[in-house]
Amino acid sequence: MKGIFYVLLTLFALSIKAQSTQTESQRILESAAAAIRTGGGIKADFTMKMLDNGKLLEEIKGSIRLKGELFLLKTEDTVIWFDGKTQWSYWVEMEEVNVTNPTTEELQSINPYALLSAYQTGFECEKGGETSFQGKPVDEVLLTETANNRHEILRARLYITKETHQLAFIAIEQPGGSCSEITVTGYRTKMMYEDALFRFNRKEYPNAEIIDLR
Repeated sequence: MKGIFYVLLTLFALSIKAQSTQTESQRILESAAAAIRTGGGIKADFTMKMLDNGKLLEEIKGSIRLKGELFLLKTEDTVIWFDGKTQWSYWVEMEEVNVTNPTTEELQSINPYALLSAYQTGFECEKGGETSFQGKPVDEVLLTETANNRHEILRARLYITKETHQLAFIAIEQPGGSCSEITVTGYRTKMMYEDALFRFNRKEYPNAEIIDLR
């Protein structure tokens, strides 16, 4: 499951290996990252299709709320809170909450703002073509894992809107032939969020078993 949410959070930031030949593609990704940083409180809705050799295995709908480095991610099966220090992962079916204090390395796989500063973590990037997606002109950016790095992602194709610099779609290839296709179905900025939103509230989940892994 951790790998799934790593994929989900790459909706908002991806690590790239900065090289002089990547100037244009890096500029596009930097513009997308800047749109997040300056957007205030953000809410994005998404649909993710999980595929295996082209066969649809599962379709997941969810949302993510962002405020600085804080985030709240919700799907039908899982809720994840992060308040800048502590992470709570609630599994609906098991009624179980895992509590952790992620390390810097772990945050690079779960926290979109940690990923924003991880520009030397083994992805090469290049600009693809200019096309349209859902009626909007987009830039295509292609990411490829370098040979000496091992990630949950081998290759990724991103569509970033030209006008607003928002990520509209991402197709991700993972080890073993599995793929994910993520479409952003809604995106709102300038949302007002209290910090308490990004912390687990015991009163809302009275039956949950809390497993403290700190």
